[in-house]
Amino acid sequence: MVPGTFLLPKTERRPQTPPWWLLLGCLFWIAAAPGRAQTVDPEDGLLDSREQLFSELAQDVAALDRELGIYKRVAKLVAPSVVHIESAPLPQSRLLRDVEEAGSGVLVRYLGKDYVLTNRHVIKHSREDLIWLELADGRRIQPTRMLSDIETDVAVLAVAADQLLPARIGNSDTAEIGEIVLAFGSPFNLQRSVTRGIISAKGRSNLDLGNGEVRYQKFLQTDAAINPGNSGGPLANLRGEIVGLNTAIASNSGGNEGIGFSIPINVAVRIMRQLIQQGRVAGGFLGVTLDGNFDVNSAHLIGLPRLQGARVKAIQNGSPAAQANLLVDDIILKFDSLEVEDDQHLINLVKRTEIGRQVEIVIFRGQLQQTQHIQIGRRDDFVGQRTVSESVPGNRAFVPPQNNR
Repeated sequence: MVPGTFLLPKTERRPQTPPWWLLLGCLFWIAAAPGRAQTVDPEDGLLDSREQLFSELAQDVAALDRELGIYKRVAKLVAPSVVHIESAPLPQSRLLRDVEEAGSGVLVRYLGKDYVLTNRHVIKHSREDLIWLELADGRRIQPTRMLSDIETDVAVLAVAADQLLPARIGNSDTAEIGEIVLAFGSPFNLQRSVTRGIISAKGRSNLDLGNGEVRYQKFLQTDAAINPGNSGGPLANLRGEIVGLNTAIASNSGGNEGIGFSIPINVAVRIMRQLIQQGRVAGGFLGVTLDGNFDVNSAHLIGLPRLQGARVKAIQNGSPAAQANLLVDDIILKFDSLEVEDDQHLINLVKRTEIGRQVEIVIFRGQLQQTQHIQIGRRDDFVGQRTVSESVPGNRAFVPPQNNR
């Protein structure tokens, strides 16, 4: 035997006491055992964290739901009034460059009858029996009558069908820059599309449209996406009211670049009413002859810092201009709150203004600006009246100074 060691008999062998550190470790293991049984897999913890984020996001969206829900409600109200237009061209027009075979329109009701309001350029190379209108519910109908005005690019299609839902017409005069709008239509033949933007500007003119046919321009500018096929579709405000007809885009690529133009609905409705009632459009009338030779030197001579406005060259007796006491050599600077760029611009503004409407104008006379009001007349009411020429003494608003230093 090895000294210092001994053997116990088997029947009497006693268990050896474990080391203290082993006992301590066991105690720790036992104490931790319940916690170990509840430990979550790391992936489960990540999922719980994502669920928490989704829950918080849902709460935030719920807080904004009233605002975000406006767009959905506008779309639900306006979409049933939007029409997809397919217009097959006449045989003699099929090779023309400006032929459009698809566009959009909006259902309106006037004097108890239903019409589709759209752009003339959508249907100008077609006729009633070659035009199909697809409604929001999938029905396809054809117009019974087609009317249009070349100078404003407005067209009206008379329709007859059951359960049509006309749009609610707004007031484009009260639309403000920065106001949120939704554009409806069929861009690239993608029917019933909706885009959102704002009104970027008002009163846009001098755009090169329709080979120069669209002369009377007073467009709303918007950054709502407008593409080919949107033509004639409605531009709606957040009240679900139509404030414009989408008409044109400014683009180098042929697609949306954030600059679209819409005919103000007040202009479109006025043209529609005249087309339906009279079969033609009667433009507004002032009764003035404008000076086409008004230039920078002329403007400086009378005290204007730059060339602006349109100079009155002659006034017709008894005309709205005469009744408003306009004088020869008055410079019309503003018409209905819009700055007048030149004589042609003023002609366009007057002709598309509703007859009988009272309009505020700003004139430059005797080195001072004056504000006056003038009632727009109808040309036919003043045919045959004598025109007051420049030569009539005492009827001039400006006499050039003797010494111009």
